[in-house]
Parts: sequence; C-alpha cells; structure tokens
Amino acid sequence: MLRITELKLPLDHPENKLRAAILDRLGIGTEELIAYTIFRQGFDARKRNAILLVYTIDVELSNEQTILNRLQDDPHISLTPDCSYRFVTQASKELAQRPVIIGTGPCGLFAGLILAQMGFRPIILERGKAVRERTKDTFGLWRKGQFNPESNVQFGEGGAGTFSDGKLHTQIKDPNHYGRKVLTEFVKAGAPNEILHISKPHIGTFRLVTVVEQIRATIESLGGEIRFQSRVDDIDINNGQVRGVVLASGERINTNHVLLAVGHSARDTFKMLYERGVYIEAKPFSIGFRIEHPQSLIDTCRWGSNAGHPLLGAADYKLVHHCSNGRSVYSFCMCPGGTVVAATSEAGHVVTNGMSQYSRNERNANSGIVVGITPDDYPGHPLAGIDFQRRLEAGAFKLGGESYEAPGQLVGDFLAQRPSSALGAVHPSYTPGVHLCDLSSALPDYAIAAIREAIPAFDKKIKGFAMKDAVLTGVETRTSSPIRIKRNEHYQSLNIKGLYPAGEGAGYAGGILSAAVDGIKVAEALALDMIK
Repeated sequence: MLRITELKLPLDHPENKLRAAILDRLGIGTEELIAYTIFRQGFDARKRNAILLVYTIDVELSNEQTILNRLQDDPHISLTPDCSYRFVTQASKELAQRPVIIGTGPCGLFAGLILAQMGFRPIILERGKAVRERTKDTFGLWRKGQFNPESNVQFGEGGAGTFSDGKLHTQIKDPNHYGRKVLTEFVKAGAPNEILHISKPHIGTFRLVTVVEQIRATIESLGGEIRFQSRVDDIDINNGQVRGVVLASGERINTNHVLLAVGHSARDTFKMLYERGVYIEAKPFSIGFRIEHPQSLIDTCRWGSNAGHPLLGAADYKLVHHCSNGRSVYSFCMCPGGTVVAATSEAGHVVTNGMSQYSRNERNANSGIVVGITPDDYPGHPLAGIDFQRRLEAGAFKLGGESYEAPGQLVGDFLAQRPSSALGAVHPSYTPGVHLCDLSSALPDYAIAAIREAIPAFDKKIKGFAMKDAVLTGVETRTSSPIRIKRNEHYQSLNIKGLYPAGEGAGYAGGILSAAVDGIKVAEALALDMIK
C-alpha cells in the first residue's frame, strides 16, 4: 500500500470529496484505486475561520509500483510502513520462575499484557484496589472529604491516568510502532475505534474504567495473576541481584525479575529502594496551579466561527512563556470541558490535577500552569524533590483550611497581588471545594513571579486567558516524577540485576501512551533475559 500525508480538505467537505482528492493527488483514474483507509485525521486551525482537515491516507492500488516510481520525488507519497506488532520471544512451557510487576498503571498493565501474551504468566502486584472499588474511594474524597491513602487518584488499578483526560497521544519517538500496539489493544478492550485515526485521541475516565477491566481480564485469561491491596514493602537484593519481593502482609514471592511500574507518587517505595542501595538521582519536574476558564471562551479563541463544530469538539491549547527571571512557564495536561480534581496520595496534603470525560462537555476548561524547576532548586539527597513537593502540598492543605478544600484565587486578584474574597463568573469545579485566599505563599517567590508574568503573555495568544474571573487552584506538584531510577541498555537498574525500572515513576515516561509504550519495551527486555 501507499501512504499519502498532508492531504487537506475543508472542514465540512462531502464524503466523496476525499476520494476525489486521493485520485487527484495520485493522478490516477477511479478504476486504479482499489481501496483506502484513513490512518490519521487531524486539523489545521492556523486560520480559525477557515479550518482544514488534514489526512494521512493508506491506499491500495492496482499498479502501486508504477505510481510510486512516478511520484518518487513527492515527499508526501511513500510506502505504507508495517505497523504490526511482533513478539520478541515466547516463554518455555517449563518456566522456572514468574516475573513480578509492581503497579497496574498503563506501564504495568501493558508490561503485564505483553508478558502474558508471550506466555510468561506474570504476577502483578497493586497496592490499591480494583478500578471500580477505587473509583468509589476516590469519589469519597471528592464528595465527602474522606481520604483513603491506599486507594485514591494515584493508587489503584489503572494508575493516575484513569482520573485524567485519558489522552492517548505523545511526542516520543516510536520507530517500532509500539504506540499502535497500545491503541489497538485499547480498542480490543472497548475503547472507541476512532482512537486509531484521530490525531489527538482520548478516552475519558468512565470509559477507561471498562477498558482497564477488560485488559485485566485478558491478562488473567492468559495465565497472568493480578493481586490488589498487595503493597510491596521490600525487595530482597542479594549481591546486586533481585531475589524476591516482600509484601506488607509478610508474604514473600521469590523471583529474579521485577518490573517496577509504580508511578510518580509511590514515595514510600522510592525511599525503600534508596535505602536498599538502588541507584536513584533527582530530576527536574514542574510546580504550579490549575487554571479554569469557560470552555466557550477557549472554543471561540481557537475555532472562531467554527466553535461548536462536532468534528472539532472542545478546544484545547498548548502554551509556553520564557520569563525574565530565567524560568519557563507552560500549560500542562490541558483538559477541555473537564474538571479540576483532588489528587493527593497522602493525608494532610492538597494536590490538584485535571480530568475530562469522553464527552468533554463540562462548562470549564482547565490546565496546569506550571513552572519548570531543577534539582538546583531543592539541593540535597536524591529524594529531596519529594520533600520539596510535600512542603508545598502541606502548605496548600493549610491554606485551604485543613479540610481538603484547595486554596484558590481569581486571576485578576492574583495579578493585582490581593487576596480573593468572592467568586465571579467562573465557578471552580474542584471538590471538596475551593477556599479563596492569597496564593502568593503557595509556591516559591520565583514561581509566583514567573506565573504572574506568563498569564498576561498567554492572554496575547488566547484573548481572555487573563480574564479577572478565571480561577487559579493550588497546588499542582505531580507533573512528573521527581526522581529517575537510571537503567542500562538492557533496561535494568544500573546497579541491581533483575530490577527493571519503567514508566513515569522511574522517570522514563509522561502520560498514558508513553508509559504504556515504555512498559512494552521493558517487558520485552525482561522476557529476553528470562529465556537466556
């Protein structure tokens, strides 16, 4: 098959127009076109009142090679790459040991799925609960202020990404098309088929719950085992080699292969690994607030007269500003038509995050507005970034009234450096609630100064971004892991054989798709090591 890229058509083009555009681009008659499929559909919104759909099309032709030779100088015509997934090995029927995976976020689930599909019957350990029970506990905090430290937005089946926008796009390099494998498995598990071709696919929390359950069922049907409420409190390391794991219950599981997929908030696990001598280093991350605007404002600014068009849906944005104090401020995890959610994993702390359902039809748009920081901002031992996060989160808990309400401030008041006392046109979506105050003490001075400079700059790109009634909610601290558990070219820890750090918690991913892809890569390396 041949692939055509950058095929542009008007937003409301008739269906037969796409076929005609394919024939025209290839310079062929209708009899030479056997079939075509849409591989990717995006849009070009640089002219918001004349938005174009942008297609990548795979075509089957009767005289493919002749046409390819004729169009060899066209950069938008090429052979369709083979995106099919091929397993690197298969387990022996006499498997002496089973690999252990810690964590059931996207990294752990896809590592487990791949290992199960190769016959390795993995044991997957999750400190939290199954996804539906976990959802009840999470809503307990949101609706009643009741917090469960082992079952929340961060801990439980599906990982932190379950309570997010469910975004399934990434900017990682993926020459082996692992991302396609991830999307295909999501569709098999019940995700909408459109995620295979739209340019910015997402699923949303409620649909993710069902998808996660189906992936679990597939793993179990292939001989894998998933244990919930099974926190790993220790890893047995003998002479630089993993020998097993010890659960909070005291149970020991012997294994020489442990895939660590714990996510960015497993602070007690990071401490245990550090105390066991696993090489860990501090890494940069970001801190800031959530900001909420009316979704209608963002739609109008991005889509113009096309706002509300069903093919476009709720508009998103991506912003960055380089500040005069040397800091960079950027939008993070933008959730169109979503809500700001309570995302702490520790009692007496407040953490914000964003979430959208598949429909993205809530009244507000929200995004993190965060400032990049480095280990120079929190010098000390490799876990100093965790201590830094905790101080900010505990401070936010106090600012919010020590009831899991989040501290908040209107953008107009924040820019004018005065406390907020009453809401305006924008009603914040965070539950248990927002306590209006002065956020200037919620972050370090350099971060406050950077955000105050960035918001007016963002207003020049999205008119109304600095609207006085927009709401800031604090604090956003879990943008990425504050540590990296370094690994070698075989995906093992630098100094511990048989320990495979993976995903976002280990510092190698940032989002559902990239974490799942990393889980696949690390699972392949683990499998190849097991058959040696």
